Amino acid sequence: MNTHVNADAAELAKFSDLAHRWWDTESEFRPLHQINPLRLEWINGICPVQGLRTLDIGCGGGILTDSLARKGATALGIDLSTKALKVAQLHAMEAQTANVVYREVSAEALALEAPGQFDLVTCMEMLEHVPDPASIVRACSTLVKPGGWVFFSTLNRNAKSFLLAIVGAEYILNMLPRGTHEYAKMIKPSELGSYCRDAGLDLKQTKGMSYNPLTKRYWLNSDASVNYLFATQRPAA
Repeated sequence: MNTHVNADAAELAKFSDLAHRWWDTESEFRPLHQINPLRLEWINGICPVQGLRTLDIGCGGGILTDSLARKGATALGIDLSTKALKVAQLHAMEAQTANVVYREVSAEALALEAPGQFDLVTCMEMLEHVPDPASIVRACSTLVKPGGWVFFSTLNRNAKSFLLAIVGAEYILNMLPRGTHEYAKMIKPSELGSYCRDAGLDLKQTKGMSYNPLTKRYWLNSDASVNYLFATQRPAA
């Protein structure tokens, strides 16, 4: 497993500059707030989180981490953005969220420190922002217990996703800051599936996520052509 810091300095700086806006539901992070209930209920439907020890990799300001804790999990969120983590910690204090902790540590470093310690691992909207996504997937597999679940979400790489996720979302609808996503870093489902197999994770379910700009509504479906989610499981012993 790679022990170098698997992060892009420019990506960290980009999100650090916006850190103070993580919990502003009308900010650049509005889409994350809107899709969070969908992601959470999908995860909880497959692997009920009550009483589980969960890990959220690339947690940013803690939107999903906080929700996992409120569902009854003991939640750890990790990120390499100091500013985002401070915002997450402050929100947890203000909201009095119990059973949530944040740490500034890479997935690979934590995998060396705490292998097999988590019942459930999430890595959402993060793989397309790192130099070596396969390394993150391997770390996830190491961190989860045998029989435990790992959930991913990312962006497909094709003409449709370029038009909708970059041209549409960033330049026409202004839903995201320009430059949020780089087309070359997007990941095809076949590629993520290969990373998962190589890491010893079994793919159990794939979901797509769509958005209607007229109704401003998101929903989960079977269309993985743009945004998609994987539910994977580490085999029991």
